[in-house]
Amino acid sequence: MGNKILIVDDEQEICEILKYNLEVEGYEVDVAYSATDAMTFNLPTYSLIILDVMMDNINGFELARMLKKDSDTKLIPIIFCSALNGEDEHIMGLNIGADDYIAKPFRTREVIARVKSVIRRSRLTQSSPLPETQPAPAVVQKTEDVQYSYKELFIDDSSKLCYINNEVINLTKTEYELLTFLITHRNSIYTRKELLEKIWNNAEGVSDRTIDTNITRLRRKLGDYGSCIITRLGYGYGFQELPIQ
Repeated sequence: MGNKILIVDDEQEICEILKYNLEVEGYEVDVAYSATDAMTFNLPTYSLIILDVMMDNINGFELARMLKKDSDTKLIPIIFCSALNGEDEHIMGLNIGADDYIAKPFRTREVIARVKSVIRRSRLTQSSPLPETQPAPAVVQKTEDVQYSYKELFIDDSSKLCYINNEVINLTKTEYELLTFLITHRNSIYTRKELLEKIWNNAEGVSDRTIDTNITRLRRKLGDYGSCIITRLGYGYGFQELPIQ
């Protein structure tokens, strides 16, 4: 997909600032001033979409859901960039499948750092899409590698997919990397600083809140297995083998 970025925002000044600074960094940047306008572009050709939330007619959350449901666009990373900065908005954006959420007003350097981080992670973990209901491959069902499985929770490193009871669990790239790291380093506790280094490559602008939100969302998606991701107050997070009811 190269280095093409699409900015979708109804504020012309915001678009111009982001476009200029990202082009200075070597990216090819297009701008759409509405979700409807964005859908006229050849979306599968983009490496990243920076998406505002509050727009007329079709808002950013609605557009993101449409992109994630389309097999041609569901793997394109999305960064929300919005004045809506409440915890509910952050969690909603990440639950839809966005890779990051930046609050306005933003620092341009922070946006650039996060863009680079998301694109880098996307390239490292790029995988081929499979049907959501496809059962786990036999190699995953039969694996004896405890480093990548726990009870009925399996991680297939070749396809970058997670399964519980042979059903695919839809994780974002960040969630997948976070779960893989924790389950392969089980029964150990890692600080937010260590997770920032391992998962986010020390990207600028990634806060403790971002880490906490991803942990919360991952726990929810894992259902009963979410209780295996534990918190040690004052220390950090880890994956601990616990009885599953």
